[in-house]
Amino acid sequence: MHDIYKDEATDEWFFPDGAYILSETDEKGIITYANDIFCEVAGYTLDELIGEPHNIVRHPDMPRIAFKGLWDDIQSKGFWTGYVKNMRKDRGYYWVYATALRKVASDGTVSYLSVRVKPGRANVKECTKLYIELKAEE
Repeated sequence: MHDIYKDEATDEWFFPDGAYILSETDEKGIITYANDIFCEVAGYTLDELIGEPHNIVRHPDMPRIAFKGLWDDIQSKGFWTGYVKNMRKDRGYYWVYATALRKVASDGTVSYLSVRVKPGRANVKECTKLYIELKAEE
């Protein structure tokens, strides 16, 4: 178990500095791998995550344009980095600084790897404000 805790006043969950949340999906975004800390922070068991679309953790506060930017960058550059607010199974939330990468196997099979770390609080504050503005424009 990792040192994961909840701010009762906000329902925000936190994970330790230096921890890496890892997951991998197939070409269609279906989860094929999730590490223990991803399961713990998201509040799901491994069996509940494997075979589900990665957007199972998408928080409704996230603007659509953020994911458009993610996919545009992955297709053009092969990777994307950014701040994401995710939703837990219990409807709580957690923030991550994510790097998503496109992987192409020797047989041509495409998959996506996501590595997430704990973001700085100043960045979370900035992104919260920005995402509220972007959601209002949708």
